[in-house]
Amino acid sequence: MTPKLTVGRLLERMRDTLQLEHVAPPHGLERLIENPNASSPGLVLAGYVDRFPAKRLQVLGETEITYLKSLDPELRRRNLEKFFSFPIPCVFITKGLEPGPDLCDIAAASNVALIRSHLKTNEFYNHLKPWLEEEFAPTTNVHGSLADVFGVGLLFVGRSGIGKSECVLDLVERGHRLVADDLVIVSRRGRDVLIGRGHELQRHHMEIRGVGLVDIPGIFGVRAVRQQKRIEVVVQLEEWDHDAPVDRTGLDGETKPILDVNVPLVRVPLNPGKNITVIAEVIAMNHLLKYSGVDPAERFNERLMRQMRGRNDVARYLQEDNE
Repeated sequence: MTPKLTVGRLLERMRDTLQLEHVAPPHGLERLIENPNASSPGLVLAGYVDRFPAKRLQVLGETEITYLKSLDPELRRRNLEKFFSFPIPCVFITKGLEPGPDLCDIAAASNVALIRSHLKTNEFYNHLKPWLEEEFAPTTNVHGSLADVFGVGLLFVGRSGIGKSECVLDLVERGHRLVADDLVIVSRRGRDVLIGRGHELQRHHMEIRGVGLVDIPGIFGVRAVRQQKRIEVVVQLEEWDHDAPVDRTGLDGETKPILDVNVPLVRVPLNPGKNITVIAEVIAMNHLLKYSGVDPAERFNERLMRQMRGRNDVARYLQEDNE
């Protein structure tokens, strides 16, 4: 289970990237961050608190700090006390600005961390928001193997021992790249993008039955692996069943839902002698062809339907020719 994100954990992980430092003695580091957004308080500093998204990380730039310093001291303290009365996770001050004593004192009294960044406000947002999106992205674990084949992320799934790892190992030997084996950590970015990666303890090792653990970058070089890859096609490896229906044309496309994203699914029945590696490469190239707007199955079906309609027209003409 992923540990909850606290202000202290954010400070620890992003201190160098965001150039963070405490304005006052540390406090409020145990507060939970429950919202993946950061924003400026805006009119709240003027006393208008309706529709204030208080659970977001609050960012004070040069405009906000200058405005606070321009207020009458009594009005400034009153507005700041109202601002800090909300459940704010923490407050950031950008451009290395000095907050002023009122802001420091009221933040400390409210047990809210006041953290300064030496980045400009836009730079601060550009670094913080992608990290927050990744931290809050929906995540799940999938038993399978993920490979980058011709730039297409193929996720191989199937029962244990069916040959997922061996297939990916053969793909690596042919010049493709391993992302993760056995355990794939999948996270959703945005609404329809799935990113797969391996567990940090795996370090691109594979378990091959009868051989044991194999160090892929140690054998094939660092170019044979990558840290993460978008999942674009799920390849379901299945045992051959003569009685099971098989899609022979590719017109009846299936999908597999992962984190509420429907990913194209290709079922590959296995029987002795089948070259699954070449099939995997064809699946990747066929996906690239469809992505470019060309669907071979639909084109073949359209040609077939045109030819059948042409023959029907000829037959109808001959039936009506009574001469």
